[in-house]
Amino acid sequence: MRKYEVIFIVRPLEDEATEAVIGKFSKLIANNGGTIDKEDRWGRRKLAYPIKDCADGYYCLFYVTCEPDCVKECDRVMKITDDVLKHMIVKSEGVAEETAEAAPETTAEEA
Repeated sequence: MRKYEVIFIVRPLEDEATEAVIGKFSKLIANNGGTIDKEDRWGRRKLAYPIKDCADGYYCLFYVTCEPDCVKECDRVMKITDDVLKHMIVKSEGVAEETAEAAPETTAEEA
């Protein structure tokens, strides 16, 4: 299992519709064997430039632990969902930090 960061912008909708879109992706990740470690909702923000005739959008960030197949499916569904303006999925740097913490540190005297 790998760690990923999934960020997406939802078209400005009513609160219930926005919750439904976010819930759809939460369920998709869970159904494909992944877990959402942390969910960070930034809320409705003004976009730097219009995307699909929208001047603002609802930002949501998931910290996910899952297999690469889950990420591929999530990416595919986000591409065909009309209510998602933009999305990006990246491998989390937290994995490298955890590995570095587990390794013993060298001091100046040892080097």
